[in-house]
Amino acid sequence: MLAMSEPDLGWESALTAVTAASVLALSVIVAGIVVLFRRFFWRRSSTAFGTEIVAQPVLDISGLGPDDARAGIRWIVLIAPLTIFLGVAVVLAWGMTRDPSAIPSALIGKPVPEFTLPPVKGRTLGLASADLSGEVSLVNVFASWCTACREEHPVFMQLKANGIVPIHGLNYKDQPDDAARWLNTMGDPYTRTGADRNGRVAIDWGVYGVPETFVITRDGRIAYKHIGAVTPKVLEDTLLPLIRKLRQP
Repeated sequence: MLAMSEPDLGWESALTAVTAASVLALSVIVAGIVVLFRRFFWRRSSTAFGTEIVAQPVLDISGLGPDDARAGIRWIVLIAPLTIFLGVAVVLAWGMTRDPSAIPSALIGKPVPEFTLPPVKGRTLGLASADLSGEVSLVNVFASWCTACREEHPVFMQLKANGIVPIHGLNYKDQPDDAARWLNTMGDPYTRTGADRNGRVAIDWGVYGVPETFVITRDGRIAYKHIGAVTPKVLEDTLLPLIRKLRQP
């Protein structure tokens, strides 16, 4: 079974750190609000039976006047939103530095989900989990309405022409006539195609959107997931080296 790669572990660690920092910041804000609220709006009064908390606004005890109370309120109003804003800004800025195609999949190293799909209209071979074992292959999630799919399509057509690796197509939420017309016009690089009309199989695969491409091991496990169009650079730098490695005895 394939272990999670170092980049994936780094991504998980960074996400955990950001989440922990966000929780800590919110905790500090809440604690500050509670302390200020008790300081300016509640007081302790002694009785014969001990000390009790009296729900009574206090603005001028212990040397604190109305101006002090108003200053405390302004502090809460100004600092709390500012702190929240800064925390959100840090998270968003961190997210913008991430490569979307590098988002790890929880299915890496696991068997492909169980599924059976009929072929795209005009094709004879459908796609099922049983078809994804015995050889290293690619599964490409595509749709006729997907602009990025048009960008990567020539790459897959070249792969088919060179006979480098079998490519199977998972057609996502497409109309039968549209999918058939798209393949008839653009060319069909797929050995098998599965028509996922309602998107349920794609959900099981953890698909975020189209296009996405998965590298499948010869024993039917997901070795890698690429989000976005497969460019010649992605093919040469990432997919082909991994395919060669997986084919080694």
